[in-house]
Amino acid sequence: GVEAVDKYRELRPDLVTMDIVMPFKSGIEATKEILAFDDKACIVMCSALGQESLVMEAIEAGAVDFIVKPFKAEDVLAVVDKVLAVRGR
Repeated sequence: GVEAVDKYRELRPDLVTMDIVMPFKSGIEATKEILAFDDKACIVMCSALGQESLVMEAIEAGAVDFIVKPFKAEDVLAVVDKVLAVRGR
């Protein structure tokens, strides 16, 4: 999570995919910190099956969508296309 925030500040990507569970800082905490830095950040959370309550917490924190692991490439591309289209990027 700490590295995700640092990389976001350095690179300012159009889209971030972030796991909910990470060392030192959760994906939810990192999402909040990134959005405090840049309220236009576009963050898609990745979670394992069984983490539904954490997914809802991530959405409430500002994540724009989520992908459930294990995932297929076409599922990831569909979410990325949808999110970027909605955000006009």
